[in-house]
Amino acid sequence: MAAADPKPVNRSATTRPGTTRPNTTGPNTTRPGISRSAEARALAVVPTLVAERAGIEAARELTPPVLNAMHAEALFRLSLPLSLGGAALPPAQLARVTETIATADASAAWCLGQGLGCAMSGAFLDDAPARHVFGAHDSVLAWGAGNQGKAIAAHGGYRISGTWQFASGSKHATWLGAHCKVYQADGTTPKLDAAGKPAVRTALLPRERATLADDWYVMGLRGTRSEGYSVDDLFVEEAYTLNREAREECRQDEPLFIFPTTNVYAAVFSGVALGIARGGLDDLRALAEHKTARGAPSALKDSPVFHTDLALLEARYGAARAFQQTTLDEIWDAVCATRTLSLEQRGRIRLATTHAINEATDVMEKVYRMAGATAIFQNQPFERRFRDAHAVSQQVQGRVTNYETVGRLMMGLDVPMMFM
Repeated sequence: MAAADPKPVNRSATTRPGTTRPNTTGPNTTRPGISRSAEARALAVVPTLVAERAGIEAARELTPPVLNAMHAEALFRLSLPLSLGGAALPPAQLARVTETIATADASAAWCLGQGLGCAMSGAFLDDAPARHVFGAHDSVLAWGAGNQGKAIAAHGGYRISGTWQFASGSKHATWLGAHCKVYQADGTTPKLDAAGKPAVRTALLPRERATLADDWYVMGLRGTRSEGYSVDDLFVEEAYTLNREAREECRQDEPLFIFPTTNVYAAVFSGVALGIARGGLDDLRALAEHKTARGAPSALKDSPVFHTDLALLEARYGAARAFQQTTLDEIWDAVCATRTLSLEQRGRIRLATTHAINEATDVMEKVYRMAGATAIFQNQPFERRFRDAHAVSQQVQGRVTNYETVGRLMMGLDVPMMFM
């Protein structure tokens, strides 16, 4: 029987919801704790990513130089509350950061996006456990998908059992999250929340307390190490559990934490897709400077057909990015003003980000075709970007069925809320 060993928490001395200093800064305001712009920090990491791309792909994980560079620029802290030395940046800005990173390496960008969504948990914990989890400069929280675990109520906490998959960044994470359905102490009677629905909680545990599965052998995003993990009858203190979608549990007032994590994931993962497309377009232009296809009457850079196709792809990328950024910025400004996020606004985020992912995937596929036989070689960037783009497109944020969900919302019909 394993037991988690988090530091003891004096709950009477920790921060209570609603007692933090309000943050009413707008989307372009400099945030304390991050001295340079987030995009500048991301750009500073790009040379290391370019140098380490082959190593990331071969190792199926982010390499030490990459992690050192990302932690030196505090990239994994951009969505933490200000009280934890974070920046609580707007979703549009977080998306621009993952886009910048993805132009160099999509796996690093995906791991960052996953970490940014998970780090929002810091706003839902009391101060002492939050600092225990996120206090170190290299702290990273990762978790798998879905409420796949079982949390049995026990004195002072829960006994956690379960198996989760797709924990991107689990190799370098310091903590893992276990999403669970909650049961009474008898282990069979489900606990219900205030709305009468089955209660759920996410338990945070040190990574070494879980058993990780070496099961990440995939086509794209190989370097994310999105592995499965399991725990069996592991005790976790109540203070290290949260309901990440329950606004009443939020201890922080920054506008970012009004957004559900799924909306932030939509922003950052669509940023990854756009970054792959941006990098692919840049690679294609560089290739055209010196390539002449076999039997072609002119070099690529002199081909009117190439000119037309390149411009059309640039327009599609630019339109998708503008839709994503404008939507996220407009909704951020509204949330800062009203302190609420409506279902209609969540639908707009879903539409703009789903569209960005699908358009970026199509752009990258056409870039691959336009690069010709050059694209199939592993010493060229095209085949890796092609694989990564199609791996991104398979994640729930890029599902084509998301269009149907938004369309139902537009027509005033009921919609499933899981990914809204």
